[in-house]
Amino acid sequence: MITTTDYFNRQIQLWGEEVQTSLEDKKIAIIGSGGLGCSLAMALGTSGIGQIDIVDFDKVGLHNIHRQIAFTLNDENRLKAEVVAELIKSKNPFIITNSYIMDFKSFTKLENRYDLILDATDNLHTRYEINNYTREKKIPWIYASVEEFNGQVCFFDKASFGVFNLSDHKPGGITAPIVMHIASLQANLALRYLAGLSVMKDKLYYLYFNSDGELITKKFNMPK
Repeated sequence: MITTTDYFNRQIQLWGEEVQTSLEDKKIAIIGSGGLGCSLAMALGTSGIGQIDIVDFDKVGLHNIHRQIAFTLNDENRLKAEVVAELIKSKNPFIITNSYIMDFKSFTKLENRYDLILDATDNLHTRYEINNYTREKKIPWIYASVEEFNGQVCFFDKASFGVFNLSDHKPGGITAPIVMHIASLQANLALRYLAGLSVMKDKLYYLYFNSDGELITKKFNMPK
């Protein structure tokens, strides 16, 4: 019989049984199950968070698979959210996870309550909707985006995403490793917050490789 003590052994060594047990009461939603959403689900789905819900209406396409690590060639044309939820459950027997096959606006009408919302979308319009919803409901959220060899992450609490200019910009291309790199930062912020550890909020992290191939990290305080 699998026990939580055995399964989460290394995290318990990190912060103790009490903190690990506290995660069982936490509920989060991941909005989008593409590149960022897959990596977030893989990173957080086996962390001990009690409930993780996945929101996405899209299906797996062949061009998704190289950077969306939850999917295999056998998953082509399947609903992304369902595949990701199944994968999490197959790895972690202690989690509750639901797949919501709908857009974010429809999802908000369900009136579910969460401790944290994670943005794994690929468009500014949905991020504006997430921002407005979380500010209304007083729920923190973590924004992330990736393009080419760069990405950015911000834990929004008091600040507003409204400072970003709304546009229909589409990424020029994306490498698979930068998706996992940015999602890892996003997941670490989420897990620290849910575990009650300190997190720098309302600060934008911008990571990129310069022309010499050096990884640069810049930080910007977001206006409140």
